[in-house]
Amino acid sequence: MIPSITLKNGVKMPVLGLGTWQLEGKGGVEAVQLALRLGYTHIDTAEIYGNQREIGIAIKGHDRKRLFITSKVWYTHLRKRDVLAACTQTLKELGTTYLDLYLIHWPNSAVPLQETFEALKELHDDGKVRAVGVSNFTVKHLEEAMKASKVDICVNQVEFHPLLYQKELLAFCDKNHVRLTAYSPLGRGAVFKEATIKEIAAKHGKSPSQVALRWLYEKGVIAIPKGSSEQHLKENMAIFDFELTKEETKRLDSLSRRRIINPPFAEFDE
Repeated sequence: MIPSITLKNGVKMPVLGLGTWQLEGKGGVEAVQLALRLGYTHIDTAEIYGNQREIGIAIKGHDRKRLFITSKVWYTHLRKRDVLAACTQTLKELGTTYLDLYLIHWPNSAVPLQETFEALKELHDDGKVRAVGVSNFTVKHLEEAMKASKVDICVNQVEFHPLLYQKELLAFCDKNHVRLTAYSPLGRGAVFKEATIKEIAAKHGKSPSQVALRWLYEKGVIAIPKGSSEQHLKENMAIFDFELTKEETKRLDSLSRRRIINPPFAEFDE
């Protein structure tokens, strides 16, 4: 069974979920259905992924209260009316009356944060969104968001893995009770090639992906690795039966390299 953590507004969120970027069509439906059968309950999507209809098909017939569904509003839809319209469309595509978590997918300095969060608060107050958060926000973005928002910012979803240890961002989030979710937690496969990770994995009889996911779990970071095969989905779940030593953690902490995801519209302030 996958453990859960409690967000600052009291909503419980599973610490491991299924990332669904590029899981589309019939294969996407089957991957989500398989994950649900294996015990996943946390499914992460976004309007820009173009797969919300498929996820809606996959979750149909499941007890909605047992699921945790996250979606994201695209950075060009952050005006109040656009956020409300985007959420309405997302709910329609997913075939649900509410989202467990709704995120601003990327910051957009062209739109006042206060306007976007007014829409998110309205969705929250109307029961269409149980928790609100952001994605790809730096410390600077979060500081501005917390000043602008009248609803709890519960989660910040960012690229985070042993090859991009965003230590200062994690510390800031921990201090302000904002939970970090790691997308691309395996560095789009980069962790499989890292000698230190492979060495630590061999010592534990685990795979490099399991070591990377365990490293995240021990830091209190939620992870949403993508998976479509039974082998990978099961492997990603099998991280709760071992612990990293302090020395191993220290070695993994020192691997930080660079961003893998850095689109041209990104507003990183590093």
